[in-house]
Amino acid sequence: MVPGEHTKWADPQVVVQGRTRGLWRDRSGRYPRSHRGCAARGAREIVMHRTTTRPITAIAGRATLCCLAVGLAIGPNCALAAELLKARLAQNLAPISGLAIVAKSKGIFEKHGLDITVSNFTSGKQCLDTVIGGGADIATTAEAPVTASTMANQPIAFVAGMEYSDLKTLVAAKAGVKTRADLRGKRIAFTAGTGSEVYTATLLKSAGLTSKDVTLVNLRPQEMLPALAAGSIDAIDTWEPHVANAKKALGEAVAEIDTKGTYSETFNIVVMKPYLDANPVLVENFIAALIDAEIWMKAHPDEAITTVADAVGMKRDELAPIWADYVYRVRLDDRLIEILKTHSAWRLESGNHPPGAAMPDFSKVVVTEPLKKVDPARVTLSWK
Repeated sequence: MVPGEHTKWADPQVVVQGRTRGLWRDRSGRYPRSHRGCAARGAREIVMHRTTTRPITAIAGRATLCCLAVGLAIGPNCALAAELLKARLAQNLAPISGLAIVAKSKGIFEKHGLDITVSNFTSGKQCLDTVIGGGADIATTAEAPVTASTMANQPIAFVAGMEYSDLKTLVAAKAGVKTRADLRGKRIAFTAGTGSEVYTATLLKSAGLTSKDVTLVNLRPQEMLPALAAGSIDAIDTWEPHVANAKKALGEAVAEIDTKGTYSETFNIVVMKPYLDANPVLVENFIAALIDAEIWMKAHPDEAITTVADAVGMKRDELAPIWADYVYRVRLDDRLIEILKTHSAWRLESGNHPPGAAMPDFSKVVVTEPLKKVDPARVTLSWK
């Protein structure tokens, strides 16, 4: 998942999904930069849209929390005087981090009272490891690092999912693979310890095959294209944009087989529980910023593609054809939990877990309160 930072936010009046975003003005009638100082919507903006309706009482409550969080007396100058809440984000610099990329690039974090310093990494594992080690406060990460950390009894808090996308299988045309069952006897590249490995195991099982029926080759995603081109492997199991890059480079020499729905990799927001306990308002405002980034992206898809492509170092015409593969939505739902359980089951079956590990109780890992306070409709877990 190898694969911006700063463009200004939209005009003070922006039509989003048929509704208008209005910002409070100061006495001069201008929209001062200091409006960004209070994270609460009630102190500096009111947002209404079809997917997220926030009651006025909740807005007022968040305004109060914002002022208290920065040690200020509650009053009419809160929005002008409040300081931005600082946090360090460990981010996988790839399209899967699109919501966080847009929130940073378009100044949405600042509009929610946040000063977010971003450190970019090439994997979600690196991001979560950095947070666990104290080098960052918030991680963007996939389900694989989450299950590994949970089984190692790390006190992590999974506060929101923000994206999911299906993994894919690309095969060399000369390998004669038309269906997943034709993978028998083939050399398949995967990336150990990631969703790619779980996807591969799930794919083989769905075809009535086991790892003994194929030759598995552990490669990093960026190593797969050269290996496929050289003929040292017959197929790659990975995520975008690596599949699209291989298609573009190899043309008719490769083909994608239909594996849709086999396994979706998620991308999520994770913090440490002590950090969440100490910074509940900051985490809520971070999630609220991601929701506004989601709304902006859906209202401005062309600009969103350009923004994300520029940030991750892709050409726009390379990202545009696969843009629909990235499903951006801030939520906590049963699909997320099912993917976490599937990944955990794979760890238990394969032995890729700490001694004595068992299936985690994800109701103790997934923390719903921050998202519920921002938009309860986005929490649809059956256990809640």
